[in-house]
Amino acid sequence: MRYQLYYWSGIQGRGEFVRLALEDGGADYVDVAREKGDSAIMPFLQGEHPGQLPFAPPFLKVGRRLIAQVAAILDFLGPELKLVPASAAARQYALQLQLTIADLVTEVHDTHHPIASGLYYKDQATEAKRRAEDFRRNRLPKFLGYFEDVLVRSNGQHALAAHSYVDLSLFQIISGLDYAFPHAMEKIQRTIPHLRALAERVAERPRIEAYLASPRRIAFNEDGIFRHYAELDSTR
Repeated sequence: MRYQLYYWSGIQGRGEFVRLALEDGGADYVDVAREKGDSAIMPFLQGEHPGQLPFAPPFLKVGRRLIAQVAAILDFLGPELKLVPASAAARQYALQLQLTIADLVTEVHDTHHPIASGLYYKDQATEAKRRAEDFRRNRLPKFLGYFEDVLVRSNGQHALAAHSYVDLSLFQIISGLDYAFPHAMEKIQRTIPHLRALAERVAERPRIEAYLASPRRIAFNEDGIFRHYAELDSTR
């Protein structure tokens, strides 16, 4: 089965959570925007394509089926790529954790766009500083502390009983936060040993290691979710 991933090209954002699962699962997939350009996405967003209507990328096309929203895509791919334990309870818990990751991703985005996504960062920089300060001091420790507890309550190695797409997503979270908030992450380092070890193990998985070294991996940049602005990562 061949999967078609639709996502804006050149942006390191939500689609990367899906791409990591496809890569780690050894899936046969095509990154449509990279091959055909971003214009290939527009017929779906404008309702010109029959079938399900997505709100925004990323979305996955499998035959005639179209699945949008990262958590829904990974819930579908998990059993397909053997990236979630087989039981219904495990699959539900994985989805719950992925939705919590989605909440964190939204808060990361809102540190640099706290007023409106349609405005440039420079047009809301003052508000972004206030939002980022609260994120560093309160929200970041809360979220990462929660996921650290998840690992401890499991087996210390994985979010679930075995490797899953949730582990891959946590790797992406840690990688993105290291890029966007290096000083804040250095401060919190000692409190998240299991998360840090998990991220290192995921990076060493053969398919992920090969992917990270390939041109398919888009570098973090200031067009995606995780953006580094020094003024938002105060050393105070």
